[in-house]
Amino acid sequence: MVAAGAALADEVGFARLTMGLLAERVGVRTPSLYKHVGGQDDLNRRIAALALNEAADAVGDAVRGYAGRDALAAAARAFRAFVLAHPGRYAATIGQEPSGPEDPLATAGQRLLGAFTAVLRGYDIPDHEVNHALRLLRSLFHGFATLQAADGFQWSTDVDESFEWLIAFADRGLRTL
Repeated sequence: MVAAGAALADEVGFARLTMGLLAERVGVRTPSLYKHVGGQDDLNRRIAALALNEAADAVGDAVRGYAGRDALAAAARAFRAFVLAHPGRYAATIGQEPSGPEDPLATAGQRLLGAFTAVLRGYDIPDHEVNHALRLLRSLFHGFATLQAADGFQWSTDVDESFEWLIAFADRGLRTL
């Protein structure tokens, strides 16, 4: 049921995903969904956890065997590709707070952070600044990908060229810490 909800969110947009729309999509009556999820909030949280796990897999697989700028570029491209392919399910991750360390949302979020932390090991970043560097990467990659997914780049400059420029900029900044 969660996978069907995630696919539907990608199709119609996360903000438009409802239990009724999902029930219609899977060919059941809305009350039948409650056998699988506890309601809209539960569905949203499960989609968010699914999306974070999928993004962690994509980024983790992409960076395996790379270090430094190569790992940074691989992570950035994998993350961007995930967000562009799954804008609805990725949108579910924004603003979700884990209820505790055992919450699947927390576990999935830690997996994604772990993949980006692995990228940062290729740079000489002091331990006390790693969280700042993680926030930098999230801001850059999340911002670019979500703007692109929302058709936010309307001018004529090639978007891929701008993204590669962003990667190079981040690499230069991380190397100067």
